[in-house]
Amino acid sequence: MKVYQTDEIKNIALLGSKGSGKTTLAEAMLFECGVIKRRGTVEANNTVSDYFPVEKEYGYSVFSTVFYAEFLNKKLNVIDCPGADDFVGNAITALNVTDTGVILIDAQYGVEVGTQNIFRTTAQLKKPVIFAVNQLDGEKADFENTLEQMREIFGKKVVPIQYPIQSGPGFNSMIDVLLMKKYSWGPDGGVPTIEDIPEEEMEKAREWNQALVEAAAENDETLMEKFFEQGHLSEDEMREGIRKGLVDRSIYPVFCVSALKDMGVRRMMEFLGNVVPFVKDMPAPKDSEGREVKPDSNGPLSIFMFKTTVEPHIGEVQYFKVMSGTLNSGADLDNVTRGGKERMAQIFCVCGQIKTPVDKLCAGDIGATVKLKDVRTGNTLDEKGCDYSFDFIKYPAPKFQRAIRPVTESDAEKLSAILTRMHEEDPTWEVEQSKELKQTILKGQGEFHLRTLKWRVENNDKLPIVFEEPKIPYRETITKAARADYRHKKQSGGAGQFGEVHLIIEPYVEGAALPDTYRFGNQEFKMSVRDTQEIPLQWGGKLVVHNCIVGGAIDARFIPAIVKGLMDRMEQGPLTGSYARDVRVCIYDGKMHPVDSNEISFRLAARNAFSEAFRNANPKVLEPIYDVEVMVPSDVMGDVMGDLQGRRAMIMGMSSESGFEKITAKVPLKEMSSYSTALSSITGGRSSFTMKFASYELVPGDVQEKLLKEYAEKATED
Repeated sequence: MKVYQTDEIKNIALLGSKGSGKTTLAEAMLFECGVIKRRGTVEANNTVSDYFPVEKEYGYSVFSTVFYAEFLNKKLNVIDCPGADDFVGNAITALNVTDTGVILIDAQYGVEVGTQNIFRTTAQLKKPVIFAVNQLDGEKADFENTLEQMREIFGKKVVPIQYPIQSGPGFNSMIDVLLMKKYSWGPDGGVPTIEDIPEEEMEKAREWNQALVEAAAENDETLMEKFFEQGHLSEDEMREGIRKGLVDRSIYPVFCVSALKDMGVRRMMEFLGNVVPFVKDMPAPKDSEGREVKPDSNGPLSIFMFKTTVEPHIGEVQYFKVMSGTLNSGADLDNVTRGGKERMAQIFCVCGQIKTPVDKLCAGDIGATVKLKDVRTGNTLDEKGCDYSFDFIKYPAPKFQRAIRPVTESDAEKLSAILTRMHEEDPTWEVEQSKELKQTILKGQGEFHLRTLKWRVENNDKLPIVFEEPKIPYRETITKAARADYRHKKQSGGAGQFGEVHLIIEPYVEGAALPDTYRFGNQEFKMSVRDTQEIPLQWGGKLVVHNCIVGGAIDARFIPAIVKGLMDRMEQGPLTGSYARDVRVCIYDGKMHPVDSNEISFRLAARNAFSEAFRNANPKVLEPIYDVEVMVPSDVMGDVMGDLQGRRAMIMGMSSESGFEKITAKVPLKEMSSYSTALSSITGGRSSFTMKFASYELVPGDVQEKLLKEYAEKATED
């Protein structure tokens, strides 16, 4: 295989909503380039992209697939990404290591929520975008309506390169307004017939050509001057103008294809080969120190590992991008992220599960390797003397979680290793060993995302697992002051145990003055603060302890043990066993025994005194509240609103955005457990949402009563 230089390489991400036809388009592209001799189909489970067992089981993409095509003496590296919103991490990874996004739109359904979500990601990463309107031969295909939607949502930068003469089952021809030619196909697609534009289409073609020329000229002052002077641009001048417009996102070209019948695919690939930016045309990425790293084949060698898969008979396959320099097989590199050395014994160009060994890859190229010792997704490998390190991929917060455990408890360690490996393959699968909840929490982008992991663990690793409802990380606090004392006394022959603690607790308020006087009934308690400990709690809030003991009632050496006793109860609150927070404690009196007093005695006395005072301080349970943002089509707005209100949501606002309705709300985490599934059911999968932690708020009285009752019943059982 030829060694391609940096100025011969183009990296492209294939994107779009679920069902838009990306896998089918990838097959057509590979067929047109001669990489495969026969196109596979999703139904037959024989496509280059979807080759993992779980993808064949579900019938659509779960992982991104890397493939390359040699076309017009250039190398096109393409990453075909899953369309389901649950697997958005793959698309985010792909866009970070490629230079152009080709977004497919199903002509039958127009711009979907998933389309908008991925477009927003391209905007955040400042990546060029090309739209391909696919399935123009579908029963409900409507190109004009789809184009109108695109312009309404994405703006006037949407500029068609082509338009179909007829969309729907009769689609078999289109007008290319860049080349000013008519393309037509037989019933089975394939090689087109290229002709002059018929007279009845000429007026429309000229109008659309003029719009394209103007859009191309806008991106270059020289071209603009030529356009004003001549009224037209040559084909090469238009290509240059479009390329510049792509780089600065001032133009979004639109192509017409039927991937299933291979209509328009080769023409789109010609555009990819001739017009879209090379690696060198794009702004240079920055390393973790903020330094620009240009894709220079003669520069210091640095590669970024962006993807890991585990394949049968091979094991771990690591995918990388050469950020700088030239990588030769057999190169010895330093893992600057984890430490240690690695030898790149073999490097490959990849086309799905087909791996072609190569001797070298230049800056900007994408490849794969196997059998590395200790490399993880996101690591940077450099040659000696180079200190680049990359950390530019940012993933969205999880939206769905379940507690996970093996059916057989003895398999816990095995499951932990599997989950670690799974996270390497898809970083949006997050695993948390929760000390607080005493559960292993698996987090992801949706129910199907987690169900896919479960299928793989049970079918590939042969380990039965159970998903359970995760416990909610409630918090406990108090709303008024209370006093209590407790004597711990134990005598069992020999040295005994004795400790007595008197304390007052009250809500902690930032910036509050030191305690002075408390009144409970007819008794008044004056405080004289000798010492203060302010303990920030890992789970939020504070515990503040004032030592107000006078006259040596408790020796200073027992104060740390008393604080430990208080922390015992802060870590396991008296109401529900949840973490407690924001409490101020005054230890003002107590008793000790010259022989029997010890640390454990005072720790137990403090723990029990605190529990009693806490229950008398009008305690409240707090629950985590999340900011939720939902994007929905207007026709289901009422249903979605009703569902949210049934989840105790507080609606904060509503607005229209790019043809969709946006609802912002504050919702208790408890009510978000199955929200992704419910929202998909209500809207037919035409919606999306994001959620992030906002604050802890008081639970309603009826909810608190229920929680206390459940905890009491469980304590009785235990």
